[in-house]
Amino acid sequence: LTINPHRGLFQFNRLSPGVKPATGAFQQLMAKMCAGLKGVDNFLDDFIIYSATAREHDEILNALFARIQEYGFHLRPEKCSFYKSEIKYLGYIVNAAGIKPDPEKVAAISRMPQPTDVSTLRSFLGAANFYGKFVPEIHRIRRPLDDLLKKGNKFVWTGACQEAFENIKNVLQSDLLLTHYNPALELIVAGDASKTGVGAVIMHRFPDGQIKAIAHASKTLTSAEQNYSQVEKEALALVFALEKFRRMLLGRTFKLQTDHKPLLRVFGSKKGIPLHTANRLQRWALSMLGFDFGLEYVSTDHFGYADVLSRLISNHPKPDEEFVIANVCVEKEVKASLQESVDDLPLSFKKLKTATSSDPTLQLVTRYINTSWPHSKLISDSKLKAFHSRRDSLSVVNGCIMMEDRVVVPEVLSQRILRQIHRGHQGMERMKSIARSIVFWPNIDADIQQLVRQCGICAMAAKSPAHHQPQPWPRADGPWKRIHLDYAGPLDGLYYLVAVDSFSKWPEIFATRSTTSAATIRFLFEMFARFGIPETIITDNGSQFCSGEFKEMCDKLGIIHIRTAPYHPQSNGQAERFVDTLKRSLKKLVEGEGMPSAEALQTFLQVYRSTPSAVLNGKSPAEEMLGRPMRTTLDLLRPPSHRDSPAGPPQAKFSTGSTVYAKLYSNAEKWKWVAGTIIEAFGSVNFNVLLEHPSGRRKLIRSHANQLRLRYEDPGYHARQPTTAKSPLSILVDDFGLKPPTQPSSSAQHPALLADLPDDTDEYESAESEVEHTAQPAVVEPAPSIPSRPKRPIKLPERLKNFVMG
Repeated sequence: LTINPHRGLFQFNRLSPGVKPATGAFQQLMAKMCAGLKGVDNFLDDFIIYSATAREHDEILNALFARIQEYGFHLRPEKCSFYKSEIKYLGYIVNAAGIKPDPEKVAAISRMPQPTDVSTLRSFLGAANFYGKFVPEIHRIRRPLDDLLKKGNKFVWTGACQEAFENIKNVLQSDLLLTHYNPALELIVAGDASKTGVGAVIMHRFPDGQIKAIAHASKTLTSAEQNYSQVEKEALALVFALEKFRRMLLGRTFKLQTDHKPLLRVFGSKKGIPLHTANRLQRWALSMLGFDFGLEYVSTDHFGYADVLSRLISNHPKPDEEFVIANVCVEKEVKASLQESVDDLPLSFKKLKTATSSDPTLQLVTRYINTSWPHSKLISDSKLKAFHSRRDSLSVVNGCIMMEDRVVVPEVLSQRILRQIHRGHQGMERMKSIARSIVFWPNIDADIQQLVRQCGICAMAAKSPAHHQPQPWPRADGPWKRIHLDYAGPLDGLYYLVAVDSFSKWPEIFATRSTTSAATIRFLFEMFARFGIPETIITDNGSQFCSGEFKEMCDKLGIIHIRTAPYHPQSNGQAERFVDTLKRSLKKLVEGEGMPSAEALQTFLQVYRSTPSAVLNGKSPAEEMLGRPMRTTLDLLRPPSHRDSPAGPPQAKFSTGSTVYAKLYSNAEKWKWVAGTIIEAFGSVNFNVLLEHPSGRRKLIRSHANQLRLRYEDPGYHARQPTTAKSPLSILVDDFGLKPPTQPSSSAQHPALLADLPDDTDEYESAESEVEHTAQPAVVEPAPSIPSRPKRPIKLPERLKNFVMG
């Protein structure tokens, strides 16, 4: 024990009294001191020693004294008692028979006066609750008193409070215990079956020949089990008994009793299981091999202690075969079973009998039991129908109705008994198990379910609910509108910021050694510069995503930031699943292929982005994100005609002789369309174009296909013009007064010749002028280097007849 005053830390050399952890520390030390000592128990400074003989008592006592001396403690002789057959210990009387409440303490409680306020009521209930483990369902008795302690309730002592006060005093003076289990005494286990249930009991045979029960057990057969043959039902009773008392029977030799003699041949034969035994009996016989027992037959006349648990005889006639199965129930045993069940309840027999006699439904049931039941069609009351279906199990004993070994409780007492059963706040199934062994009324299971569901204490301490089916995030309506972020790692000293687009599943990954908000925001801005700003970001509750910097960034950019529920990573499933895929893939590439981490990351991204996905209807993330498939090395396997086929809208086809409009530039930013004719092609997209002017002047330029568009002429234009035209070379000679060459020049000389010509673009009309005044088509003279213009008239396509070309 250490304290921290203003002058530093100080540790106690001796345990200081009054310090809050002193009691726990002292008990821990006592438990350590007594560890390994057989026959010694302690609570704080109170020790109890138990043994079978005086010699054994002395040996244990000397061992304890040596241990106390070793630990440096001292004992006061006046506070010690030796060689006692019965002692008072912690408010109990402990003797060879077992443990019971101290009569002096119980008498003190019974003499306590009626509480007059909340304080005195708490004192009484605290004293009574000390012995609560001896009284099953004590909370049902004290319920009216507990209501007085609720916040907001006035302290008003009513008749119900007085009755509960007196009942607690009376119950504490009764003994509800059975004989304690003793490993040294002989064990007897018995099981029996009736038409609708099985019963079992485990007992001790004392040296004087007296047999006392340790525990009882019974259960109702299911509809399938009720169809078993009688030998199978009797065998089931034995299997049920062994499983119910398994912890007390394993490793022990005991007697197993039955009143069904054929079972001796099945389970008790030294020759093994008969060859033609039913499969169900063979399985049960194999399950019983783990126990060391001797099977013993007891005649039905002496087997009432087991049979009474499987069925109680009623006063109305029974079928003949039922008496053959077990005709052993006598009135005395039935009364004993009834009294035992009543004693387990916080109600007196007199009160139960009085409530039964005042209940009209139970009175009618009593009359039918004592006489005969009418046909089910004549019964309209739903409560009576519930008893009619169980009429063979009902009997009347001392004015109370019993269904087998269960007491039929009047409706007025049902809720009180339910609260008593729920005293330990057991679950729904355990409450049903307890209730089915003691009491019965129609719809008891539904009443138990309602009580447990409405119990606030049970709700506060309940287990986590069953996992809900994960609900997927709705797919975004476009790329990069919602992204999921998470960090993976560390992997080889690096963390990876993972961003997954919800629409296209396109991943972005950044390797980093820092996971701060600043580093995260820097990577996000890099992504935003490529793909734009998303509408929504989904993250977990990592510190980098919860910081003020991250919130400020989202507010500034108009991003909706959604954080998933704490400790529930499934809510950000897209990022979490991708992180798992990333980790496994990097491990394969780095450890299996020997790649560097950076190369492995880029390889993974390229493959993942280009791989078609069933989630995307067979498309790859790249197709959804970029609108086109990614080119990979696998594309080299495609045939050239397929691989090189142009994508997009069809392109205009230009060839030598085509009439076109060409862009004529006066500077880099100013140009206009001018009519011309293609006279030579260089490849598939570069052409020499001869520009035409209405005045007859010409100009030769080099143009790309992107700077050209087809020109459609008036069909009657050629009829109005001369049928011949000068060659481009003669036009140039005439226009500029140059001396013609002595030899014909090739087409390759034209660019060089025209390169020195003055540029006069202002004299050329625009495309609008060209449409109205189409220049005369040139008729090219036969020359090997200059192709001739086409002679046939060119018509506009039908689709353009209704348009005015400008």
